[in-house]
Amino acid sequence: MQAILTGHSRGLGAALAAELLDRGIPLLGLARQGNPALAAAYPGRLSEAALDLADDAALRAWLDGQQLGDFLAADDGPLLLINNAGVLGPMAALEAQDAGEIAAAIAINVSAPLLFSAALARRHAGELRILHVSSGAARHPYPGWSIYGASKAALDHHARCVAADGRAKLRICALAPGVIDTDMQTRIRASAETDFPLKDKFVALKAEGRLSTPQGAARAVVDYLLSEKFGSQPVADLRELG
Repeated sequence: MQAILTGHSRGLGAALAAELLDRGIPLLGLARQGNPALAAAYPGRLSEAALDLADDAALRAWLDGQQLGDFLAADDGPLLLINNAGVLGPMAALEAQDAGEIAAAIAINVSAPLLFSAALARRHAGELRILHVSSGAARHPYPGWSIYGASKAALDHHARCVAADGRAKLRICALAPGVIDTDMQTRIRASAETDFPLKDKFVALKAEGRLSTPQGAARAVVDYLLSEKFGSQPVADLRELG
């Protein structure tokens, strides 16, 4: 078994990487920057690729390239793909959204996961488990979050459609992991109320200690990813899984 994880350098991604490596699962992590602490702690088990997922041409070239091919050739057993990398994009009403931020958010949050999924379904002949890190924002409308919510909703429906394909060796789930204490939450709490009217709700979650730790969320996500239940529903919420 091997795993590929996007956005492994910080936040939930770093915690997911540590959890997988702790369980002895070789990992290929992709991010714009590496994770020196994990690389030092798991020499020989962690491979890294420096890649800007907003750069469509670079990503497509890498997916067809030698590093991925060598990693896949090392083990033809089950392969885990965790599409974790994501950005909030512009937090603003429609008329105030920056075009560059919109394009980058769609590239990172939607295009990259779909490209990774298709490439690995094509290149890996064995069992493949794909986990899209989704969000409650995909399923509930939040003012100011039209880009983020739409991008995560796209992953939800991608998972539904791929599951409907009925590929025998493929399991997929778009999983909302809950509200986690990461840099993304810090940015939300620092936003202007005019851009994100529900800011006070997230400030209260932090003040009341109701945010999950990245480590706790990662442990629960990996438990589910490795379980026999994974893929039984294409769209799920970690907080609702029994």
